[in-house]
Order: sequence, then structure tokens, then C-alpha cells
Amino acid sequence: MYAFVSLLIIISLSMLVVRVGTVALTMTGLSKEVASFQSLSAFSGAGFTTDEAEEATAYPSRRRTVKTLMRLGNVGLVTTIASLVVSFADPVTRLERLVVLVAVCLVLIALARSKRFNELLTPVIKWGLARSARLEPRDYTGLLNLDRDYRVADVAVDEGDWLAGERLDDLELRSTEGVTILGIERGNGTYIGAPAGKHTIHPGDRIIAYGQEERLKELADRGENDAAAHEAAKRDHDRLLDHERNIDPRRLSPSIPE
Repeated sequence: MYAFVSLLIIISLSMLVVRVGTVALTMTGLSKEVASFQSLSAFSGAGFTTDEAEEATAYPSRRRTVKTLMRLGNVGLVTTIASLVVSFADPVTRLERLVVLVAVCLVLIALARSKRFNELLTPVIKWGLARSARLEPRDYTGLLNLDRDYRVADVAVDEGDWLAGERLDDLELRSTEGVTILGIERGNGTYIGAPAGKHTIHPGDRIIAYGQEERLKELADRGENDAAAHEAAKRDHDRLLDHERNIDPRRLSPSIPE
């Protein structure tokens, strides 16, 4: 009986540990989807070798979280298997315990998938992590509205693209199309963060751009001398600004006093 109770406790703690790991990775800047997958991957020892996995271990705070999850996962797996074997050793109560175990697992899964439960649990975890770990909350997904229409895109610039050979000042992407260039990665690997208007985008560069998803897709495919696409993008941006003014007149009308 004690082994069976231990098994239920281990399952519950395992789900809680994965949840804590998800919140911890989210606090370092990962999106919720990536953080959840990498937390479960590290805890289970699956070790998926993806770009997301490299991103999850790119910084010391993330590596500490991943290593802790891996250690806890190794201990938890061995303990769970041992408890599982002992729990079902008695053929008389085997079926009864199996039914209870399935029921408890279903309840735990329901809680894990419950948005309301997560909304209540997440602030508590964040509070505990902030007091006990060197983690700074950085919910970039919410901060940049990446869960809505906005995206951060990595755009390769080739010869013949509309962006190639142009200065940022001349492109006027931010003021006329609502696209902000966050960085430029040169062909030789040099990275320019928050580039100024004087910087020129060359063929072979990669730009990190922030804006609405559809606009970024169109910009990535825009050909050289495609002035019509630029003018259409300006009109779309003007309509968006008009819409935002209607929602909040103070937001984009400097003539209205604060």
C-alpha cells in the first residue's frame, strides 16, 4: 500500500516539477510552448536535438534549469519504476489499484490542462523562483504580442530583393510600414543590434524584423524596385493607425494633451 501511495505522490511531483521548469524557462525569455516542450524533454531525458534545444541551453540561467530537470528526472524515473513494480506485485488488489491510478492520473492531467489552475499556480511559482533563483521575468511573448498578429522574423536578404543595398533611413520601414529592424547579421557573422538609420542592408545579410506577420511575409518576398508593394504596405499601415486612433485617440495624436 505504501508503495502505491508513493507512486501517486511521485507522479504528482513529476508533473509539478515539469510545470515549475516550464515557468522557470519562460522567465528567461522562452515562449510558453517552447519552454513547456523543453521542460518535459529535459525531465524525461528524451533529449531532442533541435534548434529550440540549443536555444534552451544558450544561457547560464537556462542551463541551470535544464540540468536540474535532468537530475530530478533521472531520480524520479528510477523511483517510479521501482514503486510501480512493488505496487502491482499483489494480484488480489492489482485491478483495484490500477483503476485508482488511472483515475488519479486523469485528474492530474485535467489539472495540468486547466487554464484556471495554471493561472493560479504560475504566480506562486514565479514568486518562489524570484526569491530563490537568479531568474529575471522576461515574458517576451506577451511583451511583444507574439501570441497575436505580431512576429519576430529572421529574413535572409538575397541579390535582387527590395531590401538589398538600401539604407534603413531610405527604406522608412518603421514609419511607413510599421516594421522595426531589431538587428542585422552580416554575411561574415558580424551582428549589429538595434541598427541605426545609416546602416545599409547588403545581399547575404540576415535581418531580424518585428512587425505584423503578413507584412513580414510580404517584405521577405518583395522584389527589387517593387514600389507598388511598398505603397500598398504604406496604405495598409495607415489604415491600421486609423483603427488604433479610433480605439484610443490619445495613443497616436500628439495634439491631444496628456
